[in-house]
Amino acid sequence: MPFSQLLPVLSEALTAKGYTALTPVQAQVSEPTARGRDLLVSAQTGTGKTVAFGLVMANELFDDGRLPQAGAPMALVIAPTRELALQVAKELSWLYAKAGARIATCVGGMDASRERRALSHGAHIVVGTPGRLKDHSERGALDLSTLKVAVLDEADEMLDMGFREDLEALLDATPRDRRTLLFSATMPRQIVALAKKYQNDALRISTVGEDRGHGDIAYQAIAVSPSDIEHAVINLLRFHEAETAMLFCATRDNVRHLHASLVERGFAAVALSGEHSQSERNHALQALRDRRARVCVATDVAARGIDLPTLSLVVHVELPRDAETLQHRSGRTGRAGKKGTAVLIVPFPRRRRVEMMLKGARIDFSWVPVPTPEDIRAKDRERMLEAMLAEIEVDDDDRALAAELMAKKSPEDIAAALVHAHRASMPQPEELLASSPNPNLAPDKQHHRPGFDDTVWFVMNVGRRQNADPRWLLPLICRRGGITKNEVGAIRIQANETGFQIPRAIANRFAASVIKTAGQDGEDDSGIRIQPVDGPGTAPAAPARAKLHRAAPTGNDQRPPAPRRDGPPPIRHKGKPFRKGPAGKGAPRRP
Repeated sequence: MPFSQLLPVLSEALTAKGYTALTPVQAQVSEPTARGRDLLVSAQTGTGKTVAFGLVMANELFDDGRLPQAGAPMALVIAPTRELALQVAKELSWLYAKAGARIATCVGGMDASRERRALSHGAHIVVGTPGRLKDHSERGALDLSTLKVAVLDEADEMLDMGFREDLEALLDATPRDRRTLLFSATMPRQIVALAKKYQNDALRISTVGEDRGHGDIAYQAIAVSPSDIEHAVINLLRFHEAETAMLFCATRDNVRHLHASLVERGFAAVALSGEHSQSERNHALQALRDRRARVCVATDVAARGIDLPTLSLVVHVELPRDAETLQHRSGRTGRAGKKGTAVLIVPFPRRRRVEMMLKGARIDFSWVPVPTPEDIRAKDRERMLEAMLAEIEVDDDDRALAAELMAKKSPEDIAAALVHAHRASMPQPEELLASSPNPNLAPDKQHHRPGFDDTVWFVMNVGRRQNADPRWLLPLICRRGGITKNEVGAIRIQANETGFQIPRAIANRFAASVIKTAGQDGEDDSGIRIQPVDGPGTAPAAPARAKLHRAAPTGNDQRPPAPRRDGPPPIRHKGKPFRKGPAGKGAPRRP
């Protein structure tokens, strides 16, 4: 038998389920060196962790190859969310079905009285969420005095969600000689501290390599203007056409807004956030599993514990706060050996921060451009040709209808109508802000545009070393100067600075708007400074631009001194200056 080291009832269950070999984490926890010991296991989501700790528990549950009569639970599995707890119970049910194990679930949002009745009838294994388990334990419905195994699944997520006190209360109510199995995708310091407190000489097992990213997930990053984030989401969905996609937002309001926007554009989308009831969550997940919906917009907490086998695309619409959150989000895809794609949408001011986070986490990623409408149409063409040329089964009614159509129209017209109907059913891609002419060409080789015969050059303090790119420089220039993209001429990106042309007729207005949108130091919130280059209509050259850097004032400095304010300083309230209003009352002035 392929699983001779396991109990016969478990080996038969694995074989019936289609297993031909154990996954790495399942194999390591089944080694003789792990038998009877506490385990601290670090493994990615989707690697078979549930079956792994199901195999580990068997040595404590079975007596001479059989389970005793159900009574007080012998094994307790704690999971962070309802969905994950129910999923764990489902996995353990088929694994222990031939052994006749009784498995009870205790999760928030369900009927607590029904759960108490199930516990009173006895159970071998109890699976639940921390809050509901603690509630049953305090009410006396859950007896943990004879527990032999305690399992903490996704322990890092439970600590992130604030369940530390509940976990400690549950573990304190169990016997000291129990086995404690701690499974976590990451091992932050708080997990290590929890292990030291509640585990005894734990065996450390890790199936996570030096590469922090999941081996079956391709990480991509795209840099966009903040105003183009929603358009980038739409184009990504249309370009990949994933069977199931999950979009992550930071807040409930953003989930609500993006979900409404996608539905309006024709996407079959559902939403998951803290404002949805358990019934609404169940309906949304069922719609994804039934293929009635293909896109899920969710917050971090709402999406934890969700397992969708067809999920192949994760889009981080709003950036995760750290590498661990990125890993948890992205781990929804690339499960059970399947390939997945995780895309980070990066507003241009945060590009360097994202690069540092990914490199610090040793995640291999690549910067890719946002899919254009042309890219999407090319992909649609490939997908449609593949679908139309695939072998299909047709019945007599289909052939009769096809013959009737061919009698009325030519095959070319029928094919064209089919293509038109297919394209009309798909949401339309979005046009993002166009990039400028090639910034690496000299000015005389740039394409000349009408209205740019007489221009003024401006320069900003970002260049190639700061990942400057026309895709986000152009929206920034338009926003700071109060102009449109058609009023920006050539853009030249150098190592540390970028020059661009503005028609002389609007140069003064542009400069005034730039000053108005900058802070006291001349920079905006992103730390970008824009200022004119001396000389009429001359392109900035590397030697001549050195004077554009801020220098200490000298005796020859011809800049006018800052205007002096006569009279006493303004009255301040809590550190903020006040302005006198018409009625003599002060109003806070923005610093």
